[in-house]
Amino acid sequence: MNNSTPATGIHRKIFITGNHEKKFNGDRAPCSPSRVLHLRQIPSDVNEAEVISLGVPFGKVTNLLMLKRKSQAFLEMASEEAAVTMVNYYTPATPYLHGQPVYIQYSNYKELKTDNLPNQARAQAALQAVNAMQSGSLAITNAFADEGVLLPGQGSVLRIIVENLFYPVTLEVLYEVFSKFGSVLKIIIFTKNNQFQALLQYADPMNAYYAKMALNGQSIYTGCCTLHIDFSKLTSLTVKYNNDKSRDFTRLDLPFGDCQPSLEPSIAAAFGTQHIIFPAYAGAAGFPPAMGFAQGAGLPVPAVPGALGSLIVTTPEASGHMIIPGVPDVPGNSVLLVSNLNPEAITPHGLFILFGVYGDVHRVKIMFKNKENALVQMADATQAQLAISHLNGQRVYGRVLHATFSKHQAVQLPREGQEDHGLTKDYTNSPLHRFKKPGSKNFQNIFPPSATLHLSNIPPSVTVDDLKNLFESTGSTVKAFKFFQKDCKMALIQLGSVEEAVHALIELHNHDLGENHHLRVSFSKATI
Repeated sequence: MNNSTPATGIHRKIFITGNHEKKFNGDRAPCSPSRVLHLRQIPSDVNEAEVISLGVPFGKVTNLLMLKRKSQAFLEMASEEAAVTMVNYYTPATPYLHGQPVYIQYSNYKELKTDNLPNQARAQAALQAVNAMQSGSLAITNAFADEGVLLPGQGSVLRIIVENLFYPVTLEVLYEVFSKFGSVLKIIIFTKNNQFQALLQYADPMNAYYAKMALNGQSIYTGCCTLHIDFSKLTSLTVKYNNDKSRDFTRLDLPFGDCQPSLEPSIAAAFGTQHIIFPAYAGAAGFPPAMGFAQGAGLPVPAVPGALGSLIVTTPEASGHMIIPGVPDVPGNSVLLVSNLNPEAITPHGLFILFGVYGDVHRVKIMFKNKENALVQMADATQAQLAISHLNGQRVYGRVLHATFSKHQAVQLPREGQEDHGLTKDYTNSPLHRFKKPGSKNFQNIFPPSATLHLSNIPPSVTVDDLKNLFESTGSTVKAFKFFQKDCKMALIQLGSVEEAVHALIELHNHDLGENHHLRVSFSKATI
């Protein structure tokens, strides 16, 4: 390195020219948040894709500078908000790469500019590959392969083997661990060759890739229940029953079916009456090696949104039961804690409409003292899990929404005479519930937020231009539109981004189109 100083000005940058890096002082305490993050104690054998994976759960990664000789890296996020969310998560929950803790802080620099540096080829190839995957492209070019960058070319189904099964691992445990890497669609658990195994299908191959990279070799509990993960040859899972052996989170209407013990009798007997109850992990790439607790002792875990609280585990002799303070001993919780909301834009009705895509919302409460937080009560725990899997991490009104299980079992309505400012609403008997009719087609059409929306209940008098103008009035950019050929009461509309589609759905679902027709809006898996 030479001794020249970084460029000055409103946006400070790290300039890379030729083979020389201009001097930076990476250990200075940053004055303010920045979308450039400084990572320290990077293991020498970590590759670019693994460093990028730390940022992917929080938003788009736009640049990377690896300084392997210094065991450091600079990661540039697309927005300062994404960087803030990332730092807020990793500050109390230190990420690990190759078993070593990695420390993340804001950089003093506001932008990375890595021009004409030959050894940046690998970083740029990895970034381009990730961006291509996030745009829905699975193509792997020869240029990437020539650089030796490991890219996610596999499918969306993972095969999971759990070794050293000291505590039971249930379908719910796997869902909670893996769902924070993306939308988990289906899980099947079984025992084969005296090994506990599972097949888990994500909505997107990229989610499967990062989950495998982050969790393979990690232990769910300290020193036991170690995960060994590879890609399955299956492209999709077929689930006939929703029970403790199999679950299709997109089909709430499936029957329970015959439910035999998920574990072989000899293994199940060894567990006795022990069972585990806990809220969802707020996982992201880089779980610590021990994601749980040691028997007979409490392990403090950082109180980040959705993560485990302080655990107190009783010995088997005492009760054989593992307890988490503040979480009642019930099969599941239907109340969600939703945080990082935009208080200037969000309303109880908006949350009711958005979360109502994934279940029937009974009550919504926006916190009076902190309007960035809200409680959403779903009809049951399965719908609550479904909402978490699809909405956690979604951008809504300019902020990345966080959703996890609440410690509360119900949303309390304000007492008579208590000033609530309209922040608590009861929707128990709302006519807008999508899933109140058993066997409804709505059960089979639950999809993650997407830029393409499915429209229905359109009266004959409404034209293409009418609908385009309606959606543009919400600030959306209409990229494509088409009516269904066989049924002109339905249509698809493609907007400029997923976030635009989320806003349009919130504002226009149940919009009065006249002639006693109210527009029905949902996310679509189709493209135009």
